[in-house]
Amino acid sequence: MPILAVSGLTVRYNGHAALDNVTFDLQVGEQVAVVGPNGAGKSTLLKAIAGVLKPVAGAVTVYGHSPGGHICIAYVPQRTAVDWRFPVTVHDVVLMGRIGKLGLFRHPGKRDLAYVRECLDVVGLADLANRQIGELSGGQQQRMFIARALAQEAELMLMDEPLTGLDVPSQEGLFQLLHDLRARHVTIMLSTHDLDQAVQYFDRVMLLNRRLLGFGKATEVFTPEQLMAAYGGHLHLVPLNGGLVAVGDTCCEGEHRHD
Repeated sequence: MPILAVSGLTVRYNGHAALDNVTFDLQVGEQVAVVGPNGAGKSTLLKAIAGVLKPVAGAVTVYGHSPGGHICIAYVPQRTAVDWRFPVTVHDVVLMGRIGKLGLFRHPGKRDLAYVRECLDVVGLADLANRQIGELSGGQQQRMFIARALAQEAELMLMDEPLTGLDVPSQEGLFQLLHDLRARHVTIMLSTHDLDQAVQYFDRVMLLNRRLLGFGKATEVFTPEQLMAAYGGHLHLVPLNGGLVAVGDTCCEGEHRHD
């Protein structure tokens, strides 16, 4: 059984389709990049899988059950959706990952606290456990959310554009951490604007623009025809060194290399 099965998923905002009849499966341990232009429905898809948004049609199941019946899903929102001034520490946020295991009214025991420390150590934040969350760098904030997902013992991690605003060393560190999570068989869906990173670091890529335009190996999905169908006039494909450079004309998409 796939860890995630999405069938005919349709989500509407104010009468307009944000997602239209999206169907796919994920296998345990896969790492998948979701790519597409602004407004393509990437965030909507992750929220619908997490159970934050209700579809008007279709179904999402995790190991055959609805998302609401699972605590194994960890949803990491865009950093702009978080109030970084909130007076909580890194340790507090990671400890929140244990609530699903403990229940709302049980206090964490020694084993829970030890597990939180282990999760902080895995992501390299043990020395920053007592920092207020707004004092972290962007890369450290993403590591904190991954630690919270580990504390939750999440099996499916949904990450909404976690690379946005990070410098190159922070992005590389995050990819190394995601690579290390393979040993824990954590399944990852990550939305990104960067086609080159989708090619380099992920098992499969999903090309989305309200409809599912392609899902598979990057070499099969990132064809000129499908990229133009997804991005339209916002993408220009330029031959270079036997491959293609995909140049977007918006500030968010930048320049991406596809061989």
